[in-house]
Amino acid sequence: MVQQQQIDNLVVLWETAASRYADNPYIGTRNSTGAYDWITYREVDRRIRNLRGGLAKRGIGRGDAVGIIANNRLEWVIAAFATYSLGARYVTMYESELIKTCQYIVTDASVKVLFVSKHDILEKVKDFPHSIPSLEEIILIEGQGKNTMAALEQAGATHPANPVSPEKNDIAGLIYTSGTTGDPKGVLISHWNFCSNILAATERYPHLSSEDRCLNILPWAHSFGQVMELYFFTKIGGSIGIMGSTATIVSDMAQVRPTFVVAVPRVFSKIYESLHAAMNEKGGVAKKLFFAGLQSAKARRNGGKGRITDEITYRVADRIVFKKIRDRFGGRLKQALTGAAAINPEISYFFNDIGISLYEAYGMTELSPGISANAPIANRPGSVGLPLPGVKVVIDKSIVEEGAKDGEIIVYGPNVMRGYHNKMEQTREVMTPDGGLRAGDRGRLDEEGFLYITGRIKEQFKLENAKFVFPAAMEEDITLIPLVQNALIYGDNRPYTVCIVVPDPYALGKFGEKHELTADVETLTQRKDIQEMIAQEICGSLAGKYGGYEIPKKFLFLSEAFSTENGMLTQTLKMKRKVILEKHMADIESLYGKVTPQ
Repeated sequence: MVQQQQIDNLVVLWETAASRYADNPYIGTRNSTGAYDWITYREVDRRIRNLRGGLAKRGIGRGDAVGIIANNRLEWVIAAFATYSLGARYVTMYESELIKTCQYIVTDASVKVLFVSKHDILEKVKDFPHSIPSLEEIILIEGQGKNTMAALEQAGATHPANPVSPEKNDIAGLIYTSGTTGDPKGVLISHWNFCSNILAATERYPHLSSEDRCLNILPWAHSFGQVMELYFFTKIGGSIGIMGSTATIVSDMAQVRPTFVVAVPRVFSKIYESLHAAMNEKGGVAKKLFFAGLQSAKARRNGGKGRITDEITYRVADRIVFKKIRDRFGGRLKQALTGAAAINPEISYFFNDIGISLYEAYGMTELSPGISANAPIANRPGSVGLPLPGVKVVIDKSIVEEGAKDGEIIVYGPNVMRGYHNKMEQTREVMTPDGGLRAGDRGRLDEEGFLYITGRIKEQFKLENAKFVFPAAMEEDITLIPLVQNALIYGDNRPYTVCIVVPDPYALGKFGEKHELTADVETLTQRKDIQEMIAQEICGSLAGKYGGYEIPKKFLFLSEAFSTENGMLTQTLKMKRKVILEKHMADIESLYGKVTPQ
């Protein structure tokens, strides 16, 4: 089902798109005035050919590794397709990555040429060639001079190189997992791994075309953004506006006017929280219409068309309130895709209710990355959709507790990685003898084949009473509370669970001002009355949805948010539980020491 157009490598993907959509706008970049400048497929193709010639002149060929340390930008795309068209492999790193991690990756991947985005990154890595035998040259993207991307393109313009057509099983890229413990693992992804996912996405979302546009939010150094933003939109001839930063996302939406966006759940959760907070703060008719419209939408969902009063209320709310919200997103946004972590179904319903269909997908880097996805033709909120075309999901109940209705997810298909680079033992640990990959997640399939994620095997823990707790879903529900930014549930072999809470600084500051306390977040975080208020709201939000043994009995409040900078979040915004727990274990122990559970 995924053999359409015989695209089995990324070179054919690009050349087909560059020929078919030559004069279409392709990449949009925010300029100094906040407006977007667009470059066509034809213009990007010219630069790819020039850079390919320059890299070939530097000795890059089949099987070599080209690395890049850069945030998303036009040159990231040019370097990627130039690398692929020489039969080389592309090794991606984040600008915010620890330099010691970059050094490990460049060494492990045997990178030969390394692109870096700007001077401050160059300063940090300039000594790499002295300690990394494979590394021959570092190329600066921004700037002029001998070892710059501009010079390389100039050289290639006079020394063209013909594109290489990779074999489908040749390695296209190494994407290093963020890793919550130990060294990162380099996931070997072949051209066909990527292309099978791209073609499957084309089948799952056939309504998207060259007329569509997305705002790039996700880092392309991660597989989800690479495939569903960059490669998928290249395949359909669409256009991609690169977000300036999280601070400019609202104005970027207005400028780019996307029809489709891809983001992690935290982005949608923040939008959900901010819209509710704004409406509560605004009050008046707008607030009443906003909540009345949501209530009528819920009634319509639960009872078909619903009562005539619900229909009228919804239409009025949609015209007066919901349309203004959509206008803030550029006025054309109809659909969005989320993945990389679980999203609360309440958030999915909310976006659907305001006129933006939000679909949940499921994947992991080792699966290139897509496993399953909801879509217009088959959508079941709460699930992560049907397996993608060509992908088979099996539930293994042999490794979970007896009587469980779920089990470990095992995935088969053309999306399964080629292995972990230089890590045969770790590869054997996740691969089954018949070619499947153990996802490490617990899940179940319903009677129609929709997949539901029920927990993360490595994150689950057992209480003293031998009952299992799956913290991720609870943590997601807790962070829907406007006053909460981060939450982590713990209780491994303990009598009860406890919760680490980081209040949301903006919401807490506003609360302090409103109640004439103080705007100082750290002071507010340590106030016992505020801690008790947040704790009660957390317990109330979980009651009835989770077992009493799962709901936390004690709380540890922190003023320092989990972030990539302090090492508590991965680059894809997943919590590094081990790091967080190790740092705060003494305070956690005191929670268990102070109070004897009833």
